[in-house]
Amino acid sequence: MPSKKKIAVVGATGRVGSPTVEILRERGHEVVPVSRTTGVDMVTGDGLGEALDGVELIIDAATGPSPDQEEATEFFETSARNLHQAAAERGVAEILVVSIIGCEHFSTGFYGAKVAHERAHVEGPVPVRILRAGQFHEYVAEMVKWGIQGDTAYVAEMRTQLVAAGTVAEALADLVDGADGAPRGNPVSEVAGPREENLVDVAKLQVAKHGDELEIQAGEAPDDPEHLWAAGALLPGPIAKLAGPTFEEWLNA
Repeated sequence: MPSKKKIAVVGATGRVGSPTVEILRERGHEVVPVSRTTGVDMVTGDGLGEALDGVELIIDAATGPSPDQEEATEFFETSARNLHQAAAERGVAEILVVSIIGCEHFSTGFYGAKVAHERAHVEGPVPVRILRAGQFHEYVAEMVKWGIQGDTAYVAEMRTQLVAAGTVAEALADLVDGADGAPRGNPVSEVAGPREENLVDVAKLQVAKHGDELEIQAGEAPDDPEHLWAAGALLPGPIAKLAGPTFEEWLNA
């Protein structure tokens, strides 16, 4: 039986943080939710030290307030530095960081900001493990919304293995409990959906399911000037844990 821990989840009200809190509690861990709603500001550090009292492990599942590279980078680097400083002062043993599969191939956009986020954590004083996840199922509706022009939504050609946020939360809990199956000492793990999918195709499923009067067409991706998305840069590697549901199964559920 894995030992029960006191765990702080940063970004506890977010897409991954919320189910992570729930799953960890179901497994018997004591969980400290860390977010603005619990009185913690990751940018200023206000309330962070008190939240980490007695904490053995931190999960950083926070996302920035903006997809803009400069703003996102500033948020990620500042919050990571504050987290490491407070964690080191209180003897926290380890930090698990949620990142994105394939981000290491990018130097621009939000993916470039996630590279900076990973680097800031790795350079901190507290030992770090990173879980890189595929694009979330929940992400598809946002991509459709961002691309709407009149009666058409333009969606980038992206090869990806979409994964449910709840599945990522399960993978985080398995890392905490040592039940992930990854070789010990490996600082980077991956979790992705069970099969490769194309963002344009799943966007069409999303629109059809909700009865939206939108035509889906392939469009340009400003964050991907080298067309790495279509080339498969966001697909998981051989170390990845693959887990369902597929996007269509998730959508129909």
